Amino acid sequence: MNRLEPVYEITTRLKTLLNQEITAKTREAMIEQVNQLVELRGEQLEHVTPPFSEEEKQLGQELVAMNRAIEEKMEKLFTELKTEMKQVKKQKKSNRTYINPYDKVRARDGRFMDSRN
Repeated sequence: MNRLEPVYEITTRLKTLLNQEITAKTREAMIEQVNQLVELRGEQLEHVTPPFSEEEKQLGQELVAMNRAIEEKMEKLFTELKTEMKQVKKQKKSNRTYINPYDKVRARDGRFMDSRN
């Protein structure tokens, strides 16, 4: 039996999962599934040790190529997540400014002090 088959199967599942359309509603569940698969794959990789047969070497090359595609998809996913988090933070700040526009204004003795000088 090929020792890399379990790793290959998990990597294929991971690639299939990341190729699905990611929406804001499904993102959290997808990230959790990706984490589980990555941990499982890491455990399986610990059991893989040299020497390798020719079949295992071929499978290893396919794994490397699939891993590059997976890394690109994961990077894209996390970049989108970071962007969305920045937008949410900006929206919260905008909402606070709208609710209390004079929060940052310092006024003493009825005079207006502009703190942007």
